Amino acid sequence: MKQYLSGDEAFAAGIRLARPEVVSAYPITPQTIVVERLSDMVEDGSLDAEFIHVESEHVMMNANRSTALPWNIYGDQRDSLALLDTGWIQAYAENAQEALDLALMSYYIAEKKDVSTPFMVNLDGFILTHTYEEVDVPEQADADRFLPKYETENCFDFEHPKNMAFSAGPDTNYIFKYKEHAALLRAVPVIAEAEEKFALIFGRKYTGLIDTYNTEDADYILITLGTIAGLSREIADKLRAEGKKVGVLRIRYMRPFPTVEIAEAVKNAKAVAVLEKDISFGAAGTVYTNVTSALQQAGLNIPAYNFIGGLGGRNISHADITDIFEKTEHGTERVNFIGIEVQK
Repeated sequence: MKQYLSGDEAFAAGIRLARPEVVSAYPITPQTIVVERLSDMVEDGSLDAEFIHVESEHVMMNANRSTALPWNIYGDQRDSLALLDTGWIQAYAENAQEALDLALMSYYIAEKKDVSTPFMVNLDGFILTHTYEEVDVPEQADADRFLPKYETENCFDFEHPKNMAFSAGPDTNYIFKYKEHAALLRAVPVIAEAEEKFALIFGRKYTGLIDTYNTEDADYILITLGTIAGLSREIADKLRAEGKKVGVLRIRYMRPFPTVEIAEAVKNAKAVAVLEKDISFGAAGTVYTNVTSALQQAGLNIPAYNFIGGLGGRNISHADITDIFEKTEHGTERVNFIGIEVQK
């Protein structure tokens, strides 16, 4: 059924379809609308779940916003990218439809026994969370066909007691950390499995850890994540019409990271640009360092340039992306702040 929803509302609709038994809620801008809609659903009976107010955030949906200081509620991606090493699966939605669909698929993937890993779905604050667009909301019967019944061994059982949230010393702690790493790697085929089943039931196809656009013959490829990918494709089409071979690669999952997929997609490019709403102070953008690691592991000697933009919700314009493609073609500094001339 077609509905006119914001990104926040679309994600809440996806959660309702997944039939969670408990919703732990901590409203904070710009994801407050998700919590409000879920509380409405619990109140009107359309979602049969326990609604619990918690004192801190343990999220499955993250509305990306800037981090202090100075205080800023607008959207960039420094909050989630700073958490890549916490052991969560991380996906980044481009639009409201993908937000809803990831809400459903996140349960399928995270609850798979061989994965059993928390899942964070990231939506660009305000740009996606508060923007309304047409969304195809599935029927509950189809959602039930897609999601298997929830089962877990991680529960209190007086007949078969177990220890949870315990301490682990130096002799065993690293084994637990290895298991977290291995579980994230095992998520890769499960993501493909979930998307294949999703396409069969709902008719919408997704492309795994990355999404590529005109990269097959591209000399210059812009790599990014989130909503800015749409504008990047629009500029790429304009430049293609002018005879320039350019393409766009959108990273859909930052964890597990698409190391092999990125290297394969850009192997014939002359240079790549990484556009991100993040900076690891004193180094470079976090996405950029992950991408250049992937190129190095594949033995690819391709120039790669980092473009930092959108921090604190600052606009990234048509002209900015056009300039990124221009600088990638002709060469520039390794790390570039859009709109700021860095003094050497």
